[in-house]
Amino acid sequence: MTTKRLFAILFIFCCTAVGWFILGGALDLRTGQSSSASWDRVSDTWGPVMRQPHPTAYYQAPTEANGRAALRPVSSAIHVSLGYEPKRKGLLWARTYTVGFRGEYTFTNPTPIPQTIFVQFSLPSADASYNNFAYTLNGKPTQATINGTAPITEAVTLAPEEKAVLVVAYDSRGLDSWGYQFGSETRVQKFNLQMATDFRSIDFPEGTGSPTNREQTAKGWTLTWDYPDQIGARPIGMDMPKVLNPGPTAARISFFAPVSLLFFFAILVILCLLLKVDLHPMNYFFLAAGCFAFQLLFAYLVDLIPIGAAFLLSAIVSLVLVSGYLFLAKGRKFASLAATAQFAYMVLFSYSFFFDGITGLTITIGAIITLAILMVVTAKVNWSEKFAARATAAVTPPPMPKAATESY
Repeated sequence: MTTKRLFAILFIFCCTAVGWFILGGALDLRTGQSSSASWDRVSDTWGPVMRQPHPTAYYQAPTEANGRAALRPVSSAIHVSLGYEPKRKGLLWARTYTVGFRGEYTFTNPTPIPQTIFVQFSLPSADASYNNFAYTLNGKPTQATINGTAPITEAVTLAPEEKAVLVVAYDSRGLDSWGYQFGSETRVQKFNLQMATDFRSIDFPEGTGSPTNREQTAKGWTLTWDYPDQIGARPIGMDMPKVLNPGPTAARISFFAPVSLLFFFAILVILCLLLKVDLHPMNYFFLAAGCFAFQLLFAYLVDLIPIGAAFLLSAIVSLVLVSGYLFLAKGRKFASLAATAQFAYMVLFSYSFFFDGITGLTITIGAIITLAILMVVTAKVNWSEKFAARATAAVTPPPMPKAATESY
């Protein structure tokens, strides 16, 4: 191994890295175009992010600043069922869901005289559709015009300490997350919300409160927020489970592929020195092309088949290309060693991008293991001899034939 060959290998590595960066940039561009074109359609056809406000009530009170005295429910019993139904659009998944909502709220006239109580209930969004909608106040269906923008307001006359029960139910669909907000209310009493999910991966949005009780079911969870008398109650929410998006995943794998190739080439160079195998820079060129085929094929297969199947097929093709080429060029032993290194550094490293939060750890562990292997197998190597310039053997010309002696 000469210094010129090392620089040639480094040049091949840099050119391949540029190719991967271009591929990753193209994937990012395709993903951005896909998201901007389809995300609005998903929200329009399926539904937006849902945030259900807590109902309010008031009665006329001339002594108040705005002429109204606000009331809060004296008790709330709510049941929410969430069904996760993700939809794929291009290179991205939309985290869509269905929601079934039923709430029963009790209001009381706190004054010593009869009052007309105005009860207001707002729907989560004006852009959503609501099926099986029901709204009753003391058993009487609402006659108000419902447009989804303005609160639904109904009036009921209550005697002192008399109660009014508001019951609201609907089925709807949303995107990304569902939430329940208390608005300006600083205190909730006898509040109970039960949420049933058909998925096990639960995640509460930032700024929301954790459930007071959770119970695992056959399909998911039953979560309960029970507040007998809570001051400063935080909003309630649920994020839909994360989905592995093909576009961003393929782009990240392409951007980090040069790290894998660097480890792979380092192992090959050391193997060549130890086993006295002569790999020409042109051999490294074809090996780099075989590794590049992995990410290139994967980038276009994710459009057509599930991401797991695309990854498996692309990895097999790349392994066959590289190991098959080395088998033909240098034999079975060297090809098997190189295939093991390629599987570890190119395939397993890329597979780590399927899991959030472990990519950096994977790179660190891979670098440490590679360093340890190289230190162990090269501890007794005489590097001066390995990198010495090959001496040019002196060529001795053959002796001249002797002239025949004439005899007389």
